[in-house]
Amino acid sequence: QVQLVESGGGLVQPGGSLKLSCAASGIIFRLFDMGWYRQAPGKQRELVAVITSGVSANYADSVKGRFTLSRDNTKNTVYLQMNSLKPEDTAVYYCRAHYYSPDYWGRGTQVTVSS
Repeated sequence: QVQLVESGGGLVQPGGSLKLSCAASGIIFRLFDMGWYRQAPGKQRELVAVITSGVSANYADSVKGRFTLSRDNTKNTVYLQMNSLKPEDTAVYYCRAHYYSPDYWGRGTQVTVSS
């Protein structure tokens, strides 16, 4: 059974930092591209960042220079370090695992940036 479990969300003030984790089980983690997506209320889910099995990372323009994606294949975990957070980063953040079909998704973790 495949599971993706996100953690690390919470409430943070503007300019603050959070580190999200996504722990995977039931897959050969090193083969999968891993991504973080987010969905704000009333908006569509959007890509935040993705890291390939070859550890090449790509970011949405809105988070470049502020967010850093990394993976630890020994722990089957992908991380999203989020710095200089803005109110517009408020959303539910979801982890996605992609390797051919099907894709797998976590249940999400809430990030709220507010003073």
